[in-house]
Amino acid sequence: MLVKTFIEPPIDNNNYLIIDGREAALIDCSAVDDDIRAELETQSAELKYILLTHGHFDHIAGIRPDEKVQVLMHKADLGWVNNVNKYMPMMGMPEMTVPNIDKYIEDGDIIKLGNSEIKVIHTPGHTQGGVCFYVDGKLFSGDTIFREAVGRCDLEGGDFDQIVESIEQKIFTLPPETVIYPGHGRMTSVEWEKENNRFL
Repeated sequence: MLVKTFIEPPIDNNNYLIIDGREAALIDCSAVDDDIRAELETQSAELKYILLTHGHFDHIAGIRPDEKVQVLMHKADLGWVNNVNKYMPMMGMPEMTVPNIDKYIEDGDIIKLGNSEIKVIHTPGHTQGGVCFYVDGKLFSGDTIFREAVGRCDLEGGDFDQIVESIEQKIFTLPPETVIYPGHGRMTSVEWEKENNRFL
């Protein structure tokens, strides 16, 4: 499985393009820029899914209604998506077309991509619908956990005790060598965060 990282505006989000054979998924969608499209063409792969770790505007701003791709998200974050244009002006950004969510995902769901199986892990705390995606020894964590930090919990639906519980019970139970691909910043690992994350 191939993983490519694209750092996208407006807040330097990490968008991850994962490719298995001729099928691809984009984890979070701040933008679908020319570099992503070029990579898909280079790999002769078709974008099958946009997988959202949560519904905050900076993770959904690149979704276009004319994209022929399934958008998947946990239903508990639907309010963030539907009300996205309440928050865009606060960030100095123009309003966007509210994206459609094609399918709701839940804890334990399996999403098939090529020969790979992507497991959905519900990790509320940053938002109530926050999820991580686990596949092939890699965890795409959105804004649940970062290198030596955790996601902010002061926005609507945030809960610090809950995010700590999510991390300790659902992320730290993964193999220590699991590589963590966060929504912002550098990669890390389960082992490193167990030893070095001062919030936990």
